[in-house]
Amino acid sequence: MALNFVSVVILTAFLPLILLKMVFHWHRKTGRRKTVGFFHPYCNAGGGGEKVMWCAINALQKKYPKWEFVIYTGDVESPPNLILKNAKERFNISLERGVTFVYLRTRFLVEAKMYPIFTLLGQSIGSVILGLEALFRFLPDVYVDSMGYAFTFPLFKYIGGCHIACYVHYPTISTDMLHLIQSGAATYNNRAVVSRSPLLSRCKLIYYQFFAAIYGFVGSRADLILVHLVYPPCQTEELSSLPLLNDDEKPRWDIVSVAQFRPEKNHELQLRAFKCLLEKAKALKMKTENLHLILIGGCRHAEDEMRVNLLKDLAKTLDIDDQVQFHLNVSFSELKEAFQNGTIGLHTMWNEHFGIGVVDGMAAGLIMVAHNSGGPKMDIVISHGGNRTGFLADDEESFAGAILEVMKMSSEEKRTIQLAARQVFPLWRESVERFSMARFEESILNCFRMLLSE
Repeated sequence: MALNFVSVVILTAFLPLILLKMVFHWHRKTGRRKTVGFFHPYCNAGGGGEKVMWCAINALQKKYPKWEFVIYTGDVESPPNLILKNAKERFNISLERGVTFVYLRTRFLVEAKMYPIFTLLGQSIGSVILGLEALFRFLPDVYVDSMGYAFTFPLFKYIGGCHIACYVHYPTISTDMLHLIQSGAATYNNRAVVSRSPLLSRCKLIYYQFFAAIYGFVGSRADLILVHLVYPPCQTEELSSLPLLNDDEKPRWDIVSVAQFRPEKNHELQLRAFKCLLEKAKALKMKTENLHLILIGGCRHAEDEMRVNLLKDLAKTLDIDDQVQFHLNVSFSELKEAFQNGTIGLHTMWNEHFGIGVVDGMAAGLIMVAHNSGGPKMDIVISHGGNRTGFLADDEESFAGAILEVMKMSSEEKRTIQLAARQVFPLWRESVERFSMARFEESILNCFRMLLSE
């Protein structure tokens, strides 16, 4: 009797899912055109993730004219023409043909401000609800997650019957994050009150290990994981054609940072490093009046805008606000101008998966000072044959020291680094080409060939 009752309960629980799967299967057989759906709730933002999405869609549209393309977005206040206009202005990308935007109303459920504690778990559960809304609003044949919402994979795979592809720019959790908790380091996602307490650190480590196990399971539901196969697209061809200006041809001596205003980008470190630089330079009797820090980045929502305001307050507290500028959601032409007028590029994100801004800056002629970790350390700011292509640092002292070293260089020494970073010599040719837009498109098409076969 008890066994029969349990069977009824289980059947009742799973019956809606079974019926949903049957409805979706019937819907797929109705003769409509094949569709690829890109899940990118912040598609109107101006970061590297959005650049990857637009480049991928552009490449796939040209190769597969019989397929339709859909973008799931939470930018409900932005009409399609504005989103496409921003993609053109920010990334210099115009699509071959139109795309359909599916607007999602529950995006707020994946925002960090909703979950003061257990943020990763809360956002992941929120992404399941957001994913359900997306699934009910439109059912694609191929589902592409281009933002890192792995918890949506089982929905689209097992209920929607979709093929799953993903391009993960920065994993929700990683072994490096677990090691960071074990080390007791205080960071943007490990509060000092936790890092100082062995008990709280142990509890958080158990929570992270539990979350990592679930994350690994849902992530493995993907049929195609692109992060290990495709370098992200960089504007190396166009930016490397910009003329290199001497310092006396520039209006100021600018240090340029390009990164979305998100916690992990660590703009606070940039401000403190700049303060440290000014103190070091003044101690050496160097002129600093013409030295400026230019922070360029995209804001996705009010939370990011609040973060910018806090950074402005910090600049005032450090008494450097008259030499720090913030430029939000700039166009590609404005970005090129900032690159050409700048001398140094600054990047401070710990363990960045790749670093599109680092490559773009190097191609444009900036001498990059990047974080000594992740992609910049392993793939980008590397030495070949004894030729330096930039600098690596990991705290405000080392960042300030590297920038100061560049300031002391002669024009000829700086030009040598710029030319090496641009991969002018034959020794460097293969390296620069692997980061190009053309190589990205070629790699994307090779990866999607099996999923989008005609």
